[in-house]
Amino acid sequence: MKTARHPRYTRHRFPAEVISHAIWLYFRFPLSLRMVEEMLAARGIEVSHEGVVTLTRV
Repeated sequence: MKTARHPRYTRHRFPAEVISHAIWLYFRFPLSLRMVEEMLAARGIEVSHEGVVTLTRV
């Protein structure tokens, strides 16, 4: 059974928690998109910096 997703994130492959964390990192700290990519990779989330661009433009 699929869990209900937040309507804003229905087209994305990552859960809302991952998207929210990436957006928070990017806007809260002076980080580049590649640094956000590396920080997510350290947590086991494989996403490219292009993916981070997509996530931050929600």
